[in-house]
Amino acid sequence: MQFFVVTARFCHRLSCAAALVGLSLGLAAPAHAAPSLVADLVTGQVIAQDEATRPWFPASLTKLMTAYVALKAVRAGRVSMDTPFVMSLRASRAPPSKMGFNPGVEVTLDNALKMLMVKSANDLAVMIAEGISGSVEDFADEMNQSARALGMRQSHFVNPNGLHDPAHVSSARDLALLARALYMEFPEQAELYGIGALRLGERIIPTHNGLIGRYPGADGMKTGFVCASGFNVVASARRGGRQIVVVVMGSHNAKVRTIKAANLFDAGFAASGSFRPAMLDSLADLQGPAPNMREEICGRHKKVVQEDDLAVVGAPAPAADESPAAFFANDGRPPNRQLVLGPRPVFEPIDVFVGRKPNWTGPVAQARAAPRDIPGAIAAAPTAASAIAFAPQPGIGATASRAIAVKSLPAPKSAVKKHTAAARKKPLVKNTSAKPTPVKAASKAKEKAQ
Repeated sequence: MQFFVVTARFCHRLSCAAALVGLSLGLAAPAHAAPSLVADLVTGQVIAQDEATRPWFPASLTKLMTAYVALKAVRAGRVSMDTPFVMSLRASRAPPSKMGFNPGVEVTLDNALKMLMVKSANDLAVMIAEGISGSVEDFADEMNQSARALGMRQSHFVNPNGLHDPAHVSSARDLALLARALYMEFPEQAELYGIGALRLGERIIPTHNGLIGRYPGADGMKTGFVCASGFNVVASARRGGRQIVVVVMGSHNAKVRTIKAANLFDAGFAASGSFRPAMLDSLADLQGPAPNMREEICGRHKKVVQEDDLAVVGAPAPAADESPAAFFANDGRPPNRQLVLGPRPVFEPIDVFVGRKPNWTGPVAQARAAPRDIPGAIAAAPTAASAIAFAPQPGIGATASRAIAVKSLPAPKSAVKKHTAAARKKPLVKNTSAKPTPVKAASKAKEKAQ
């Protein structure tokens, strides 16, 4: 395991976390290293890092790049935060976590981004990608262009939601660069990453970020999980006029992830500014493929809770041992420091809605065309639902109730019965060459129904 270590002076008996900025957490050692990084968000200075440039699968941390590209599109005038985005057939088929909206439902970009950050909705990520770039593939190109412009040298994106793909990779350093860009370039949207809960109708959607409302000064960012990556988080906190970003990758569960991030925040805020740290973009890249943690995290007979809650955690370190080994074994905390994160706070939820804003007369954002390469996709004439998804009619989704009404619903049984009865009463077309027998008539009726 590699450490980036810079020390200017040794603090008294390890009571200052700045004395040791190369941190190793004393948790059960995984088969793969678990990268982490602590950096000053404003200056880009690295306070501590452990294999922060090791390639890693980002999982839903990808959605931070989706938000970044979307906000760039708003800044460029391509869309607005009030633009309605249309749920396509392809987007609706994204696996969970998702909102579950049917094709044709419209959501403004403002509401979609809030749901994306809090619910981590994979279907909305695809909807946003298609609405901005026309297709997931073209949006991925925009993601990669933005990554290169930000100096994210180890990142390559193939989708907007982080669902596992061997070619979809990033690193802790790259994600810290992205977090810094989001806060520095779009400060007006900073509150987007710190929402505690959303209210959609009667539904309350809480955040997965176990730091918000529980770690002093934590103001947001994003969690992520797939079996191949383990539990990841990018988190930000403010204290004493400083803003610090922490990135944790590859934890074995959400509790470990939250504890580790909190400890790294402690060390970051305690660190002295008297040394000359490295900058984010100056860290040397580590080579090799991203490790796949699927067996380790989700192997046979392993029960995985993707986003578990955290009640009260932490225990005091042994009082008698203040050695460097004890410092590391105590998760980077000074001796006798007990980490306690209480129960989740009850957040006042922020209201979101489905559909257009009242009196919206502008364009909608949607997929360029129905995808043809999805298993089960419509190959010939589209159904009514998919037709709505790709060619919405003016006025659809003007309110939440109207937008939800766009969902494809089965025809009422009474209507089916009437249609069937009418079809039975309809006389057969006479055959001029021969009078149809009952068997022939039944056969023709069956063919017509098909």
